[in-house]
Amino acid sequence: MRRIGVLVNALRRRRRALAWSGVVLVLLTGRWWAPPLLSRMEYFRIRHVEVRGTTLAEPADIVRILGVDSSFSLWADLDSLAQRVRALPYVAGVEVSRRPPGTLIVTVRERRPVAFVPARSSLVPVDRDGVTLPFDPVRAVLDLPVVQQRDTAVLRLLDEIRSSVPQLFARISEARRESGGDIVLRLESWSVRLRGDVAPASLGALFSVEADLARRGLHPVELDLRFRDQIVARLP
Repeated sequence: MRRIGVLVNALRRRRRALAWSGVVLVLLTGRWWAPPLLSRMEYFRIRHVEVRGTTLAEPADIVRILGVDSSFSLWADLDSLAQRVRALPYVAGVEVSRRPPGTLIVTVRERRPVAFVPARSSLVPVDRDGVTLPFDPVRAVLDLPVVQQRDTAVLRLLDEIRSSVPQLFARISEARRESGGDIVLRLESWSVRLRGDVAPASLGALFSVEADLARRGLHPVELDLRFRDQIVARLP
């Protein structure tokens, strides 16, 4: 009897092992058989598209380029949908995910406009790489400096200033690079002259110099940052 009991327990352990092996096999192969099966189910039709991350782009434009409607399954190929959105000129990155039973989530990382550049008879917004962004400057309420040429050194400096010293970026009306390589930033009533390799975070010191001059009744024409560890103020 004892031997029979041992055999029965061994058979039970073997069945459990086989059952768990089957479960593991189903889980491992689910990525191949589950989507085609689920895509046939009405329950998983797309009923809502949620667009995240847009600040200037219209979510409706993202939905339109996706080209999906209620006839599409939530289990459609997400890579192909992401490629459609990635083709938009103002999209720097995109991630498409699912929220069952019927919501498609599109998370967009936009290219950020840093300046206006001349284009025919108008000004167009561009990003740090000089890429034209099809944002309506009136509807999007863009307040950006003007750069006469798509000089990426100037554009990237502006982008870094916006990240490091946003209060300074908000006051810049124009930026240019001169023939000698100096970059000049035009503010309301004075300019900043600097080299392209300046550390943007160090530009916060400009406000202390401006405040000190104002206390003495002085108003600079230009603050020059080309010299190490000092700011030279040029007065009228």
